[in-house]
Amino acid sequence: MIQKIAVCGAGTMGSGIAQVAAMGGYKTLLFDVDPEMVQKGRLSIQKSLQTLTEKNKLTPAMQKTVLDRLSYSSDIRDCVADLIIEAIVERPDIKTGLFRQLAAINPPETILASNTSSLSLETLAASISHPERFIGMHFFNPAPLMKLVEIVHTSYTDTRTAEAVTAVAVQLGKTPVRCKDSPGFIVNHVARPYYLEALHLVAEGLSEMETIDTLMEAAGFRMGPFRLMDLIGNDINYAVSCSVYQAMGEPLRLRPSPIQEQKCAAGELGRKTGKGYYRYE
Repeated sequence: MIQKIAVCGAGTMGSGIAQVAAMGGYKTLLFDVDPEMVQKGRLSIQKSLQTLTEKNKLTPAMQKTVLDRLSYSSDIRDCVADLIIEAIVERPDIKTGLFRQLAAINPPETILASNTSSLSLETLAASISHPERFIGMHFFNPAPLMKLVEIVHTSYTDTRTAEAVTAVAVQLGKTPVRCKDSPGFIVNHVARPYYLEALHLVAEGLSEMETIDTLMEAAGFRMGPFRLMDLIGNDINYAVSCSVYQAMGEPLRLRPSPIQEQKCAAGELGRKTGKGYYRYE
């Protein structure tokens, strides 16, 4: 039975996942190698919970209970749990290194999950001991609000691992969807045309991004493609586009946009940097 969850990576996604885990009733550790990021994650969670309390979505007593379930660390040796969710930089070498460290300090029963949105889970699983306990648990940003979680299994994944992680997602109030490891999984594969066609229209001078966003939102989408890319982070979105493009054999229809590449090179990553396709105060 899963009683304790550790989340590795105290950025926006990792902090959000840790908050969700604690609100779901689990004893939760938020870890990051950078102590400053740990503190930033702690403050982000505290602010989010306070906002929920002020909106009467949590009582003060519930807020305290959730905060009491949370702990924080920059020491990898503290990352011992029943389920560990990785939410760090999208680089396979760094992720592999982390999972090997986690496997070394945890029992074989510990489930290791990756929140990656673009990398091959099959490759990551093959690099660690007991790959049957490895799985993808892909949350969407912002994790406290978005209901969908993709539960992604590899050829190694044990049925009990998939069932346990699916049960955790339900306990967190999420809607789990199980799928096989494939480029972009389900959502990011399906969503590529939404972003890439919008970028193509702008690159060809056929429309402006504000117009496209307005039209798509009027058609029923919660956010237009450019506002959504700014929310996700242009670096993350571009990395997913490159990964899917390469994994699918580089078809022209999935070629990443030079516009987004330029945004990444300029450090204009969206909301998290204050500027992307739009400016943010």
